[in-house]
Amino acid sequence: MENKITQLRKGILELAILASLSRGRHYGYSLVKTISGDKEIDLTEGTIYPILGRLAKEGLVQSEWVESSQGPPRKYYTLTLKGEEAFRVLEEEFRKLAAIVVNLQSGPVPEDAAEEHQVLSVTKETNNG
Repeated sequence: MENKITQLRKGILELAILASLSRGRHYGYSLVKTISGDKEIDLTEGTIYPILGRLAKEGLVQSEWVESSQGPPRKYYTLTLKGEEAFRVLEEEFRKLAAIVVNLQSGPVPEDAAEEHQVLSVTKETNNG
C-alpha cells in the first residue's frame, strides 16, 4: 500500500507545483510553504527539487537566480508556455478523475447492492395422473 500512496503523492505533488507556478514564480522553500499550507502533508525541499528537476528537463519550468536582500541568491522557478499548457491539460484530467471518486463515494447505491438477496426454493411438481 505504501508504494501506491507514494505514486499517488508524486503525481499530485507535480500537479500542485504546476498549479503554484501558474500563479507566479517561486523558489523551493516558498513552494513547500505554499503547497503544504497547514501542514496536513509532510513536505520538504528535498521532495520538491527532484520534481522541479524533472519538470525542467521536460521543458515545463524554467529557472533563474535572483539576488536576495535576506541572504544568498535564490533560484526562482516559472512555468514555460509548454508548462502552462501541460498544467491546463493535467488540471482538467485531475478534476475529472477526482469527480469520479467523489461521485462514487456519495452517489446512489446500485440497485443490486441495496436489495437483500433472497434464496428461492423451487420444487418440481410431477403430474402422475
